[in-house]
Amino acid sequence: MAGRAIIVHSLDHALAALAAAAELGAPVTLLSPPGAAAYMGAGYFQALIDEARAEYLRVPVASVLDCGEEPGLALAALRQGLKAVRFSGPAQVADKIARIAGQMGAELVREELPALDLLDVSEPRAACLEWLEGESS
Repeated sequence: MAGRAIIVHSLDHALAALAAAAELGAPVTLLSPPGAAAYMGAGYFQALIDEARAEYLRVPVASVLDCGEEPGLALAALRQGLKAVRFSGPAQVADKIARIAGQMGAELVREELPALDLLDVSEPRAACLEWLEGESS
């Protein structure tokens, strides 16, 4: 993963995170909300990330779509072309998904990453700046 993680719920959140990362010259990982693959979908999440990245081409950014305990959603996200998905289901199933992800040049994330969640944050860019600055402390 690239830098500290930030949970984004919208394009505005992703842009705020990348603006802060650009200001600090810091890498960042954009995470979907927990279980977002079920309601946001891989295509929407990828489009959100791609649009934000287009504004900040020089910022090192990774992204992870959280698929909860749904192996079908994780596999669909990998087929969609996402390079990292999070799966919290059984280890035996995760091992199989990890092998498939590896064959596709992607990564399966099992652990819950420490992250700033922008859901109820009134000033997302300022919160992102503070969170990302904490990385160098």
